[in-house]
Amino acid sequence: MTRAAIYLDHNAASPLLPEARAALIAALDLVGNPSSVHGHGRALRNMIDTARSQVATLAGAERKQVVFTGSATEAITQAIVGGAKTFASTAIVISAGEHAAVAKAAEATGLPVITIALLADGSIDLDQLAKTVADAEGNLLVALHWVNNETGVVQPIGRINAIVGPTRHTLFIDAVQAFGKLPLEFAASAPDMMAVSGHKIGAPAGIGALLVKAHADVVRLIPGGGQEQGRRGGTEAAALIAAFGAAAAAIETRYATANVQSLIAQLEAALSGDAVVFGGNRLGNVTNFAVPGVKNTTAMMGLDLLGLSVSSGSACSSGKVGPSHVLAAMGVSADLAECALRVSLGWNSTAADVDAFTAGYQSILERQRARQGQAA
Repeated sequence: MTRAAIYLDHNAASPLLPEARAALIAALDLVGNPSSVHGHGRALRNMIDTARSQVATLAGAERKQVVFTGSATEAITQAIVGGAKTFASTAIVISAGEHAAVAKAAEATGLPVITIALLADGSIDLDQLAKTVADAEGNLLVALHWVNNETGVVQPIGRINAIVGPTRHTLFIDAVQAFGKLPLEFAASAPDMMAVSGHKIGAPAGIGALLVKAHADVVRLIPGGGQEQGRRGGTEAAALIAAFGAAAAAIETRYATANVQSLIAQLEAALSGDAVVFGGNRLGNVTNFAVPGVKNTTAMMGLDLLGLSVSSGSACSSGKVGPSHVLAAMGVSADLAECALRVSLGWNSTAADVDAFTAGYQSILERQRARQGQAA
């Protein structure tokens, strides 16, 4: 299998940071169980403790608030399924633009699921959210994303915090796409729980974390031994945790150096005559756009042949390319949504990458127009 020469799909997974690779290898060279009291076990425990501090620092959390999990999806499920049971929730509130991990976990609770609409700019309808919270007779578990994985739209987290918390309701935030790109300040903010991921910031896949406030510390999903301060059973994957910590310590500097916001602006300027860009207030590392008449399946195939890896949206659809529920919720027509491409940049993205993408996509547009001219 030939590896694509230029990777522009960081919202799906970011390439492994050198710092994370070094930490991973160093931990793999150690033997033992982090729960053992002998020297080998203590060495691994120290690695985990260091990583917990590193992740906590990036999240603006206290060390004791970080629970390592096998993925962000596990953290999300623990927060929603475990949280609904713990806090005797009577309904789950999500938005129409949530990642499948949130939507499926909400369904798994067996409780009524209330869906808040997205506005045309991709932001959550705060008026509907406020009314839902105000009218609720029971305890709601509100589970919303901070940054949309498909469009990069940044939700007004301050206003969401003010509407939902602190109240009798429980607020969970999917911060997977915000982590390492925006200041989370978890300890000082309203959310009761928050999920973050390793492979979105340059750590390996298979590691995430759930951030929990003290009153939510009893939320459980995986019983077992006393690992993770009794909050998540199973022997810790010390190597993955160490790599996660190293990535958390390095990503802000690496991300700033890449200057992704200016690169996205450069890309959008190059396509300004052709493309419709989706979303209003967006994170600076991603653009989701469409050129009418150019199907994303055709474009992605052509770009892949040129060694350019992009996506049409979420990578969590078993490799399938289908209509985007996020764009549909924003009122984008089905025909236009079928043309949508997502380009997401990260710590190793360069201006040369953007130039290559622009040239490659323009060549696809030219061929499309030539075929349309011949057909006419």
